[in-house]
Amino acid sequence: MKLIIQIPCYNEAETLEIALNDLPKHIDGIDEIEYLIINDGSADNTVEVAKNWGVHYVVNFKQNKGLAKGFMAGLDACLRNGADIIVNTDADNQYCGADIEKLVRPILEQKADIVIGERPIDDTAHFSPLKKKLQHLGSWTVRVASKSDIPDAPSGFRAYSRETAMKLNVVNEYTYTLETIVQAGRTKMAMTSVPIRTNPELRKSRLFSSMFGYVKRSMVTIVRSFMMYKPLKFFGSIGILSFLLGLGIGVRFLVYYFMGQGGGHIQSLILASTFMMIGVFTYIIALQADIIAANRKILEDVQYHVRKLDYDRNKDNNDK
Repeated sequence: MKLIIQIPCYNEAETLEIALNDLPKHIDGIDEIEYLIINDGSADNTVEVAKNWGVHYVVNFKQNKGLAKGFMAGLDACLRNGADIIVNTDADNQYCGADIEKLVRPILEQKADIVIGERPIDDTAHFSPLKKKLQHLGSWTVRVASKSDIPDAPSGFRAYSRETAMKLNVVNEYTYTLETIVQAGRTKMAMTSVPIRTNPELRKSRLFSSMFGYVKRSMVTIVRSFMMYKPLKFFGSIGILSFLLGLGIGVRFLVYYFMGQGGGHIQSLILASTFMMIGVFTYIIALQADIIAANRKILEDVQYHVRKLDYDRNKDNNDK
């Protein structure tokens, strides 16, 4: 059983060695532990620090591509190098490395395929009261969208089984944390969470420049993911609401009409017709989107089998 711990890095020379030193060297049930960093266009000596420490693999981007692309590139490299379990953690030593054993245990015991670390958000001193509330709100929104019970959706401290990593897709360019939970929840992947510890803050988060910007981009990611995986429900609900609103206005017009006062409410008839037409057209879009989603599921299945053939061939070559 081989574990590869991947760390996305962007100008992390000052903190990377601290994070690497905190990682486990042995876990019961794991035969081999290796380390990988994703250098996301760093301008400092992040790569030199990693190589001097002894990381096994380095994925290099010539310019910054963002957390989502870095995460997927890391998964690809881990799978190609034979990982049976992949753990993602941060280069700023936010998470306690010893808790990686907690993350991989449900996978080793075949109880889950995705395990997400639940941070003690309310007890984290460097989180402002506003950030704590927004973290809880964001996690609740993801739980509703994904039909899961993950309490800390933005947590980047997580583990994936090999099979599940081959099925993941991230299409947004912002972050993988929210989209992968919605995908996992909506496609019935076995997912759970475990409580983990955090370390004192070494630097400010670079994922967002302002709280408002973070909330806005996170909500766009959640809505987009929900549209991808449940388009009939999303667009269909909008279409039905629009149609019912138009129907209600139409009934109001008819009441006035039979009372002999219809002449002064022609605008209501126009408005009712408009809303009902929008509702019908939107529901047609919902049906078309549902067909596209069905085709996407077929493509994802084909993609999984192609990936499996490719990655397993690489794993067999590495074993030799």
